[in-house]
Amino acid sequence: MNKITFYSLISFLLHSCANHGQLKFLAKLPKDLKENSGIAYFSGDTAWFVADSGNSDDIYQVSFEGELIKKLEVKNAKNRDWEELTEDKKGNLYIGNFGNNYNDRDDLVIYKLPNPEIEPGKKIDAQKIEFRFPEQKEFPPQKRDLIYDAEAMFHYNGYLYIFTKDRAKPFTGRTALYKVPDTEGDYDAKLISSLNICDNWDFCRITAADISNDGNTVVLLGYGKLWKFTDYAGDDFLSGKMEEYELGLRTQLESVTFLNDKELLLSDEENKKGGGNLYSFSID
Repeated sequence: MNKITFYSLISFLLHSCANHGQLKFLAKLPKDLKENSGIAYFSGDTAWFVADSGNSDDIYQVSFEGELIKKLEVKNAKNRDWEELTEDKKGNLYIGNFGNNYNDRDDLVIYKLPNPEIEPGKKIDAQKIEFRFPEQKEFPPQKRDLIYDAEAMFHYNGYLYIFTKDRAKPFTGRTALYKVPDTEGDYDAKLISSLNICDNWDFCRITAADISNDGNTVVLLGYGKLWKFTDYAGDDFLSGKMEEYELGLRTQLESVTFLNDKELLLSDEENKKGGGNLYSFSID
């Protein structure tokens, strides 16, 4: 069986049996979200999505059945590489425009939006939270220092926490944890800590993150694996107890958000291996 046939079979089983281990298939995402890269959840039976570079400057509200409910154009924003989406408890939404595959960007920004679920029009305003990683001195740095890409972020207690994606050669699976204030401005991101998650290039690049509503659990997503952190000290989330989950899927998983304190929503990009789907996953 060749690879394409194998992944087609996996996709068929997900659609037919509605689950794959603990990972449960919910819906096929709309065609505008083939390259979805971030997910956020407020309440009810819908979630919000963004797509990455090359796509429009829009956010999308989609039902758990895969129906496009609302599409809003984000004003004062440009999708250079939107790689993450997260929300706060006040109803604000944050877009991480910090995808940085080549580590050569000096225009990293997070867009802060008001609650999109009550926006009556077809456009929504954005404030800019501009930032930089002060440890980066070269654009791009040497191959061994290609550690300033990012695809993972969540909001917690007035700050946005960013986890970097390792592209260094040799690869170590390192992610660094930074934070910036959640208010409009221009900041040096503060480095909190770092951790070598694992050393397998295929699985150990961090693509998304979220924190539970009670603040007691953090999850990081990779391509086919998920890591859960608990019992951490303050906001050094990487200092906590780490548990690894095998998701049983080898598509390009890009997004994760808490549905409740024990259940997650995940999504993947669509490519020749399959994907373009919305899933749920229990960490209980």
